[in-house]
Amino acid sequence: MVEGDAATARIRIFDPEDPRLADFRDLNHSDSRPDLPGGRGLVIAEGPLVVGRLLESRFPVRAVVGFGGKLDSFLAANAGGKELGDDIPVYEVSREVLAEVAGFDMHRGLLASADRPEPLSVAEVLEGARTVVVLEGVGDHENIGSMFRNAAGMGVDAILFGNGCADPLYRRVVRVSMGHVLRLPFAHLEGGYTTWQHSLDQLRREGFHLVSLTPDPAAEHIEDALAGHDRVALLVGAEGPGLSEHAMRATDVRARIPMAPGTDSLNLATSAAIAFYERDRSQRSV
Repeated sequence: MVEGDAATARIRIFDPEDPRLADFRDLNHSDSRPDLPGGRGLVIAEGPLVVGRLLESRFPVRAVVGFGGKLDSFLAANAGGKELGDDIPVYEVSREVLAEVAGFDMHRGLLASADRPEPLSVAEVLEGARTVVVLEGVGDHENIGSMFRNAAGMGVDAILFGNGCADPLYRRVVRVSMGHVLRLPFAHLEGGYTTWQHSLDQLRREGFHLVSLTPDPAAEHIEDALAGHDRVALLVGAEGPGLSEHAMRATDVRARIPMAPGTDSLNLATSAAIAFYERDRSQRSV
């Protein structure tokens, strides 16, 4: 252990088989953990920015590991590491040791692990929210990560997951979202493929105007669909198939982003970002 200021103390580990590094072992397969509740892995944050956001979040941090220089700069930038608390161990390892533990070269040089807290309820994430996003069938981790990053940047208050979506705490989602999945509230709607849409009634009772995003040229222009509504829920479907007819029938209006001739749609995350911007713009113009 490096002695000195208690806030910057860390434990040096030289053996990649050391059990204290178990949280960070074989990261390419760490999201599937049959030894943990639900079979899902721990939350893993990569890089100083995302690790910092993890420390500020509601997720109980278990450990931090990194190269000596990366730890020095991170702890110095975070008030000497006081946010870590005395109960969170800090492990210093070499690049070679971390590569052997993780299963590949971790050039970012700084990682943290956290437990999954109790999931938030739909009622909790809707409280005080004016703009929410509802996802259906979005199974691509990068799209979900981008969705959180775009939503955070455009003032969306929460994300709700319908049927068929990937795990929002998958390691790649956390990384692509730049840690915003750890900050932006999210919850899961109940029900299967043909029943989860009934959960949308809860949003309607809370005063949300439900808007389906679709490339259908017969749909309403998104500017008109969003105008004049205090609380809005934007429904977004998977890349390619989009929203199911079941989901769109459960909404108040179908909205489209106008496209140039010869094109019919944009990438999922791009389309959502445009919708988020338009929603933010419509609120500012009121």
